[in-house]
Amino acid sequence: MIQDLHSHTYYSFCGGDAPETVVEAAIAGGIDVLGITDHNYGVGYGRCDVFLSQYAAGFASTYERMLRKYYDHINLVREKYAGKIEVKRGIELCTLNDVIHPLPDGADISFYDFCLIENLDWKESVTGGDLFAYAKRCGTPIVGVAHTDLFAHIASRGEDPYDYFSRMAENDIFWEMNVSYDPTHHYRVHGYMVDFFADEEKQDIVRRSGVLVSVGFDGHRAADYLPERVREYNEKLIAANIRRPFE
Repeated sequence: MIQDLHSHTYYSFCGGDAPETVVEAAIAGGIDVLGITDHNYGVGYGRCDVFLSQYAAGFASTYERMLRKYYDHINLVREKYAGKIEVKRGIELCTLNDVIHPLPDGADISFYDFCLIENLDWKESVTGGDLFAYAKRCGTPIVGVAHTDLFAHIASRGEDPYDYFSRMAENDIFWEMNVSYDPTHHYRVHGYMVDFFADEEKQDIVRRSGVLVSVGFDGHRAADYLPERVREYNEKLIAANIRRPFE
């Protein structure tokens, strides 16, 4: 089973395609499970001019409705393509500590299949670096940590990697291997991901801890999608006997 649990549509201000287009590209590429994970602020505000407006903070009630409308749209897409691919209804949460980026206090996303947390290791993050408290606030059945060097983050907190990853496993939190390689990201390759697959000791810690590890292309344009890259890194996880979400 080949999974890609990180993709963007036109609901993200940086995305370019309809959800249907993104799903069809994944089907054509032989992907079995696709997670659609648009940015919370793109979903919540709906329009970039509203997002950038000085009045953005006053749209809290609209934000809640948009979270539900987005979910409903992705659910219709999920139903439309059932039998060809399994679509997971996700959302990516920016945690930058400003007025407009983070999920508003009290906003409910617990009905989504999963969410991805980004900026965990930034000093400006509303999480304060505390993954477990923020994951509990999210309330989704499973929570992922997107494009983050968790070994470095754990070391910065003076914690033990095995204990930390074990706690993640106990709390249904998975770690993403971000395999993006496209113009949107300037063909950047995440060093933490390359390092992980080259380091048997790190793989052993993760494997023994029981934490789940996902693969996400983080696609923003269907035309730039590289499903063969997604397949390659899924197969690396399978070969390393590291479990993935939704297996």
